Amino acid sequence: MDASQRERYSRQILFPPVGERGQERLCAAHAVIAGCGALGSFHAASLARAGVGRLTIIDRDYVEPSNLHRQFLFEEADAEAALPKAAAAARHIARINSSIEVRAAVADLTPSNVEDLLGNASIVLDGTDNFEARYLINDFAVSRGIPWVYGAAVAAYGLTMPVIPGRTACLRCVYPEPPSGAQPTCETAGVMGAIVSAVASLQVADTLRILVEGEVHARITTLDVWGGIVRQVEGPARDADCPCCARREFPHLEEKARPPVSLCGRNAVQVRGSGALDLPALAARLEPLAAVRVNEFALRAQLSGYDITVFADGRAIIKGTDDPGIARSLYARYIG
Repeated sequence: MDASQRERYSRQILFPPVGERGQERLCAAHAVIAGCGALGSFHAASLARAGVGRLTIIDRDYVEPSNLHRQFLFEEADAEAALPKAAAAARHIARINSSIEVRAAVADLTPSNVEDLLGNASIVLDGTDNFEARYLINDFAVSRGIPWVYGAAVAAYGLTMPVIPGRTACLRCVYPEPPSGAQPTCETAGVMGAIVSAVASLQVADTLRILVEGEVHARITTLDVWGGIVRQVEGPARDADCPCCARREFPHLEEKARPPVSLCGRNAVQVRGSGALDLPALAARLEPLAAVRVNEFALRAQLSGYDITVFADGRAIIKGTDDPGIARSLYARYIG
Protein backbone atom coordinates (compact mmCIF):
# COMPACT_ATOMS: atom_id res chain seq x y z
CA MET A 1 0.00 0.00 0.00
CA ASP A 2 1.55 3.31 -1.09
CA ALA A 3 1.42 6.72 0.60
CA SER A 4 -1.57 7.95 -1.41
CA GLN A 5 -3.60 4.90 -0.37
CA ARG A 6 -2.62 5.37 3.26
CA GLU A 7 -3.90 8.93 3.10
CA ARG A 8 -7.07 8.03 1.23
CA TYR A 9 -8.06 5.29 3.69
CA SER A 10 -6.50 6.92 6.76
CA ARG A 11 -9.76 7.24 8.72
CA GLN A 12 -10.62 3.62 8.04
CA ILE A 13 -7.11 2.53 9.01
CA LEU A 14 -7.50 4.38 12.31
CA PHE A 15 -10.33 2.03 13.21
CA PRO A 16 -8.38 -0.59 15.24
CA PRO A 17 -10.07 -3.75 13.87
CA VAL A 18 -9.01 -2.70 10.36
CA GLY A 19 -5.64 -1.05 10.76
CA GLU A 20 -3.03 -1.02 8.03
CA ARG A 21 -2.91 -4.80 7.73
CA GLY A 22 -6.67 -5.00 7.30
CA GLN A 23 -6.63 -2.26 4.68
CA GLU A 24 -3.99 -4.16 2.76
CA ARG A 25 -6.27 -7.18 2.78
CA LEU A 26 -9.13 -5.08 1.44
CA CYS A 27 -6.94 -3.67 -1.32
CA ALA A 28 -5.99 -7.22 -2.34
CA ALA A 29 -9.56 -8.60 -2.23
CA HIS A 30 -11.97 -9.37 -5.05
CA ALA A 31 -15.67 -8.84 -4.26
CA VAL A 32 -18.37 -9.98 -6.66
CA ILE A 33 -21.70 -8.15 -6.54
CA ALA A 34 -24.45 -10.35 -7.97
CA GLY A 35 -27.23 -7.99 -8.99
CA CYS A 36 -26.68 -4.23 -9.19
CA GLY A 37 -30.11 -2.89 -8.33
CA ALA A 38 -31.10 -1.37 -5.00
CA LEU A 39 -28.81 -3.45 -2.79
CA GLY A 40 -26.05 -4.05 -5.30
CA SER A 41 -25.55 -0.44 -6.35
CA PHE A 42 -25.05 0.46 -2.68
CA HIS A 43 -22.63 -2.47 -2.28
CA ALA A 44 -20.59 -1.30 -5.26
CA ALA A 45 -20.26 2.31 -4.12
CA SER A 46 -19.47 1.39 -0.50
CA LEU A 47 -16.87 -1.24 -1.33
CA ALA A 48 -15.20 1.05 -3.86
CA ARG A 49 -14.93 3.78 -1.23
CA ALA A 50 -13.60 1.26 1.29
CA GLY A 51 -10.80 0.35 -1.11
CA VAL A 52 -11.69 -3.21 -2.06
CA GLY A 53 -9.20 -3.61 -4.87
CA ARG A 54 -11.25 -5.51 -7.42
CA LEU A 55 -14.99 -5.51 -8.06
CA THR A 56 -17.02 -7.62 -10.45
CA ILE A 57 -20.53 -6.24 -10.95
CA ILE A 58 -23.10 -8.58 -12.51
CA ASP A 59 -26.53 -7.47 -13.67
CA ARG A 60 -28.85 -8.43 -16.51
CA ASP A 61 -31.09 -5.35 -16.45
CA TYR A 62 -31.06 -1.69 -17.47
CA VAL A 63 -31.69 1.54 -15.53
CA GLU A 64 -35.27 2.87 -15.47
CA PRO A 65 -36.70 6.04 -13.89
CA SER A 66 -38.54 3.96 -11.27
CA ASN A 67 -35.16 2.73 -9.99
CA LEU A 68 -33.82 6.13 -9.05
CA HIS A 69 -35.48 6.61 -5.66
CA ARG A 70 -33.62 3.67 -4.15
CA GLN A 71 -30.73 2.68 -6.44
CA PHE A 72 -28.27 5.23 -5.12
CA LEU A 73 -25.49 4.86 -7.67
CA PHE A 74 -27.58 5.81 -10.73
CA GLU A 75 -28.62 9.15 -12.22
CA GLU A 76 -31.36 10.45 -14.50
CA ALA A 77 -29.00 10.33 -17.48
CA ASP A 78 -28.50 6.58 -16.95
CA ALA A 79 -32.25 6.01 -17.09
CA GLU A 80 -32.68 8.30 -20.09
CA ALA A 81 -30.06 6.29 -21.98
CA ALA A 82 -31.45 2.97 -20.63
CA LEU A 83 -27.89 1.95 -19.78
CA PRO A 84 -27.29 -1.56 -18.46
CA LYS A 85 -26.94 -1.31 -14.69
CA ALA A 86 -23.59 -3.07 -14.57
CA ALA A 87 -22.09 -0.76 -17.19
CA ALA A 88 -23.52 2.39 -15.59
CA ALA A 89 -22.25 1.28 -12.18
CA ALA A 90 -18.75 0.66 -13.51
CA ARG A 91 -18.64 4.16 -15.00
CA HIS A 92 -19.67 5.77 -11.72
CA ILE A 93 -17.27 3.61 -9.69
CA ALA A 94 -14.39 4.71 -11.94
CA ARG A 95 -15.13 8.30 -10.87
CA ILE A 96 -15.44 7.34 -7.19
CA ASN A 97 -12.17 5.41 -7.00
CA SER A 98 -9.98 5.23 -10.08
CA SER A 99 -7.36 3.10 -8.29
CA ILE A 100 -9.48 -0.07 -8.16
CA GLU A 101 -10.27 -2.55 -10.91
CA VAL A 102 -13.91 -2.90 -11.95
CA ARG A 103 -15.40 -5.49 -14.28
CA ALA A 104 -18.93 -4.94 -15.56
CA ALA A 105 -20.75 -8.13 -16.61
CA VAL A 106 -23.97 -7.31 -18.45
CA ALA A 107 -25.26 -10.84 -18.06
CA ASP A 108 -27.70 -13.17 -16.39
CA LEU A 109 -25.91 -15.29 -13.79
CA THR A 110 -26.33 -18.90 -14.95
CA PRO A 111 -24.67 -22.28 -14.42
CA SER A 112 -22.83 -21.80 -17.71
CA ASN A 113 -21.12 -18.54 -16.66
CA VAL A 114 -20.98 -18.84 -12.86
CA GLU A 115 -17.42 -20.19 -12.93
CA ASP A 116 -16.20 -17.26 -15.00
CA LEU A 117 -18.04 -14.64 -12.95
CA LEU A 118 -17.66 -15.99 -9.40
CA GLY A 119 -14.70 -18.34 -9.65
CA ASN A 120 -11.98 -15.95 -8.43
CA ALA A 121 -14.06 -14.16 -5.81
CA SER A 122 -12.89 -13.52 -2.27
CA ILE A 123 -16.54 -12.96 -1.33
CA VAL A 124 -19.94 -12.62 -3.05
CA LEU A 125 -22.65 -10.13 -2.10
CA ASP A 126 -26.26 -10.97 -2.91
CA GLY A 127 -28.06 -8.14 -4.65
CA THR A 128 -30.42 -10.43 -6.55
CA ASP A 129 -34.20 -10.49 -6.35
CA ASN A 130 -35.05 -14.19 -6.64
CA PHE A 131 -34.29 -17.51 -4.98
CA GLU A 132 -33.28 -19.15 -8.25
CA ALA A 133 -30.19 -16.92 -8.39
CA ARG A 134 -29.53 -17.24 -4.65
CA TYR A 135 -29.57 -21.03 -4.76
CA LEU A 136 -27.12 -20.88 -7.67
CA ILE A 137 -24.82 -18.59 -5.66
CA ASN A 138 -25.17 -20.81 -2.61
CA ASP A 139 -24.36 -24.01 -4.52
CA PHE A 140 -21.32 -22.46 -6.16
CA ALA A 141 -20.06 -20.74 -3.02
CA VAL A 142 -20.39 -23.86 -0.88
CA SER A 143 -18.78 -26.03 -3.56
CA ARG A 144 -15.78 -23.65 -3.68
CA GLY A 145 -15.63 -22.54 -0.05
CA ILE A 146 -16.33 -18.89 -0.93
CA PRO A 147 -18.13 -16.78 1.71
CA TRP A 148 -21.20 -14.83 0.64
CA VAL A 149 -23.74 -12.49 2.23
CA TYR A 150 -27.46 -12.99 1.62
CA GLY A 151 -29.75 -9.96 1.69
CA ALA A 152 -33.31 -9.03 0.73
CA ALA A 153 -35.54 -5.98 1.06
CA VAL A 154 -39.14 -5.14 0.15
CA ALA A 155 -41.59 -2.53 1.41
CA ALA A 156 -40.00 -1.41 4.73
CA TYR A 157 -38.75 -4.89 5.71
CA GLY A 158 -35.45 -6.58 5.07
CA LEU A 159 -33.05 -9.23 6.29
CA THR A 160 -29.46 -10.29 5.90
CA MET A 161 -27.37 -13.34 6.76
CA PRO A 162 -23.69 -14.15 6.16
CA VAL A 163 -22.70 -17.60 4.92
CA ILE A 164 -19.19 -18.96 5.50
CA PRO A 165 -19.04 -22.47 3.99
CA GLY A 166 -18.00 -25.13 6.45
CA ARG A 167 -18.55 -22.86 9.45
CA THR A 168 -22.08 -21.46 9.28
CA ALA A 169 -25.41 -22.68 8.02
CA CYS A 170 -25.84 -22.22 4.27
CA LEU A 171 -28.93 -20.84 2.57
CA ARG A 172 -30.45 -24.29 2.08
CA CYS A 173 -30.02 -25.09 5.77
CA VAL A 174 -32.37 -22.17 6.40
CA TYR A 175 -34.53 -22.44 3.27
CA PRO A 176 -34.47 -26.06 2.03
CA GLU A 177 -37.08 -25.00 -0.53
CA PRO A 178 -37.99 -21.54 -1.82
CA PRO A 179 -40.88 -19.85 -0.01
CA SER A 180 -44.22 -21.13 -1.30
CA GLY A 181 -47.10 -19.08 -2.61
CA ALA A 182 -47.13 -15.54 -3.94
CA GLN A 183 -44.39 -13.42 -2.40
CA PRO A 184 -44.37 -9.61 -2.12
CA THR A 185 -42.13 -7.82 -4.59
CA CYS A 186 -41.14 -4.20 -5.10
CA GLU A 187 -43.73 -4.10 -7.86
CA THR A 188 -46.59 -5.25 -5.65
CA ALA A 189 -45.63 -4.00 -2.18
CA GLY A 190 -43.33 -1.09 -3.02
CA VAL A 191 -40.02 -0.45 -1.31
CA MET A 192 -38.50 2.28 0.85
CA GLY A 193 -35.04 3.54 0.02
CA ALA A 194 -34.23 3.50 3.73
CA ILE A 195 -34.62 -0.28 4.05
CA VAL A 196 -32.40 -0.81 1.03
CA SER A 197 -29.55 1.25 2.44
CA ALA A 198 -29.95 -0.32 5.90
CA VAL A 199 -29.78 -3.92 4.63
CA ALA A 200 -27.00 -3.14 2.17
CA SER A 201 -24.96 -1.41 4.91
CA LEU A 202 -25.16 -4.50 7.09
CA GLN A 203 -24.13 -6.69 4.16
CA VAL A 204 -21.14 -4.43 3.48
CA ALA A 205 -20.15 -4.43 7.15
CA ASP A 206 -20.20 -8.23 7.23
CA THR A 207 -18.24 -8.29 3.98
CA LEU A 208 -15.50 -6.01 5.32
CA ARG A 209 -15.17 -8.03 8.52
CA ILE A 210 -14.93 -11.30 6.60
CA LEU A 211 -12.28 -9.83 4.28
CA VAL A 212 -10.29 -8.31 7.16
CA GLU A 213 -10.67 -10.96 9.88
CA GLY A 214 -11.92 -14.05 8.06
CA GLU A 215 -14.89 -14.35 10.39
CA VAL A 216 -18.22 -12.74 11.24
CA HIS A 217 -21.09 -13.17 13.68
CA ALA A 218 -23.35 -15.83 12.16
CA ARG A 219 -26.59 -13.98 12.84
CA ILE A 220 -29.81 -13.40 10.94
CA THR A 221 -30.77 -9.74 11.16
CA THR A 222 -34.27 -8.53 10.31
CA LEU A 223 -35.31 -4.90 10.10
CA ASP A 224 -38.53 -2.93 9.76
CA VAL A 225 -37.48 0.68 9.23
CA TRP A 226 -41.06 1.98 9.22
CA GLY A 227 -41.87 0.30 12.51
CA GLY A 228 -38.42 1.04 13.92
CA ILE A 229 -37.76 -2.61 14.72
CA VAL A 230 -34.44 -4.42 14.52
CA ARG A 231 -34.10 -8.06 15.55
CA GLN A 232 -31.07 -10.33 15.59
CA VAL A 233 -31.06 -14.05 16.24
CA GLU A 234 -28.15 -16.44 16.23
CA GLY A 235 -27.93 -18.28 12.95
CA PRO A 236 -29.14 -21.86 13.08
CA ALA A 237 -26.66 -24.68 13.36
CA ARG A 238 -25.66 -26.35 10.13
CA ASP A 239 -28.19 -28.96 9.09
CA ALA A 240 -26.43 -32.32 9.31
CA ASP A 241 -28.59 -33.52 6.41
CA CYS A 242 -28.48 -30.35 4.29
CA PRO A 243 -28.42 -31.41 0.64
CA CYS A 244 -25.94 -28.64 -0.14
CA CYS A 245 -23.36 -28.18 2.63
CA ALA A 246 -23.69 -31.65 4.20
CA ARG A 247 -24.46 -34.02 1.31
CA ARG A 248 -22.57 -31.87 -1.22
CA GLU A 249 -25.32 -31.99 -3.82
CA PHE A 250 -25.33 -29.00 -6.17
CA PRO A 251 -28.27 -29.32 -8.57
CA HIS A 252 -28.46 -25.58 -9.23
CA LEU A 253 -25.08 -25.74 -10.96
CA GLU A 254 -26.63 -27.92 -13.66
CA GLU A 255 -27.85 -26.05 -16.72
CA LYS A 256 -31.03 -28.12 -16.89
CA ALA A 257 -32.08 -26.63 -13.56
CA ARG A 258 -32.63 -23.25 -15.22
CA PRO A 259 -35.93 -22.49 -16.94
CA PRO A 260 -35.61 -20.90 -20.39
CA VAL A 261 -37.76 -17.91 -19.39
CA SER A 262 -37.50 -15.98 -16.12
CA LEU A 263 -40.12 -13.54 -14.87
CA CYS A 264 -38.57 -10.25 -13.81
CA GLY A 265 -41.33 -9.38 -11.33
CA ARG A 266 -42.41 -6.13 -12.95
CA ASN A 267 -44.82 -7.06 -15.74
CA ALA A 268 -41.83 -8.17 -17.79
CA VAL A 269 -40.37 -11.44 -18.95
CA GLN A 270 -36.77 -12.30 -19.70
CA VAL A 271 -36.16 -14.63 -22.61
CA ARG A 272 -32.76 -16.26 -22.95
CA GLY A 273 -31.45 -16.53 -26.48
CA SER A 274 -29.16 -19.14 -27.95
CA GLY A 275 -26.07 -16.98 -28.29
CA ALA A 276 -24.49 -13.58 -28.92
CA LEU A 277 -26.18 -11.13 -31.28
CA ASP A 278 -24.90 -8.51 -33.71
CA LEU A 279 -26.88 -5.57 -32.35
CA PRO A 280 -26.20 -3.13 -35.23
CA ALA A 281 -27.38 -5.76 -37.73
CA LEU A 282 -30.49 -6.41 -35.67
CA ALA A 283 -31.14 -2.67 -35.47
CA ALA A 284 -30.95 -2.38 -39.25
CA ARG A 285 -33.46 -5.21 -39.57
CA LEU A 286 -35.91 -3.65 -37.11
CA GLU A 287 -35.67 0.00 -38.16
CA PRO A 288 -38.33 -0.34 -40.88
CA LEU A 289 -40.73 -1.55 -38.17
CA ALA A 290 -40.10 0.84 -35.28
CA ALA A 291 -37.85 3.52 -33.82
CA VAL A 292 -34.77 1.72 -32.52
CA ARG A 293 -32.18 2.87 -29.99
CA VAL A 294 -28.95 0.93 -29.92
CA ASN A 295 -25.59 1.26 -28.19
CA GLU A 296 -22.69 -1.06 -27.46
CA PHE A 297 -24.66 -2.79 -24.70
CA ALA A 298 -28.26 -3.16 -25.83
CA LEU A 299 -30.96 -2.41 -28.38
CA ARG A 300 -34.37 -1.03 -27.42
CA ALA A 301 -37.55 -0.78 -29.48
CA GLN A 302 -41.33 -0.56 -29.16
CA LEU A 303 -42.75 -3.45 -31.16
CA SER A 304 -46.36 -4.66 -31.26
CA GLY A 305 -47.10 -2.51 -28.21
CA TYR A 306 -44.31 -4.02 -26.09
CA ASP A 307 -41.07 -2.45 -24.89
CA ILE A 308 -38.34 -4.87 -25.98
CA THR A 309 -34.72 -4.56 -24.85
CA VAL A 310 -32.22 -6.95 -26.42
CA PHE A 311 -28.73 -7.48 -25.01
CA ALA A 312 -25.59 -8.51 -26.87
CA ASP A 313 -25.54 -11.92 -25.16
CA GLY A 314 -28.85 -12.80 -26.84
CA ARG A 315 -31.18 -12.13 -23.90
CA ALA A 316 -34.24 -9.96 -24.20
CA ILE A 317 -36.43 -8.31 -21.59
CA ILE A 318 -39.96 -7.88 -22.88
CA LYS A 319 -41.94 -5.37 -20.87
CA GLY A 320 -45.72 -5.21 -20.95
CA THR A 321 -46.55 -8.86 -20.29
CA ASP A 322 -46.01 -11.50 -17.63
CA ASP A 323 -46.96 -14.31 -20.02
CA PRO A 324 -43.90 -16.38 -21.04
CA GLY A 325 -45.75 -17.61 -24.13
CA ILE A 326 -46.29 -14.10 -25.45
CA ALA A 327 -42.68 -13.22 -24.68
CA ARG A 328 -41.35 -16.28 -26.53
CA SER A 329 -43.57 -15.47 -29.49
CA LEU A 330 -42.33 -11.87 -29.69
CA TYR A 331 -38.73 -13.01 -29.38
CA ALA A 332 -39.17 -15.50 -32.20
CA ARG A 333 -40.99 -12.94 -34.38
CA TYR A 334 -38.52 -10.09 -34.10
CA ILE A 335 -35.19 -11.61 -33.03
CA GLY A 336 -35.33 -15.17 -34.29
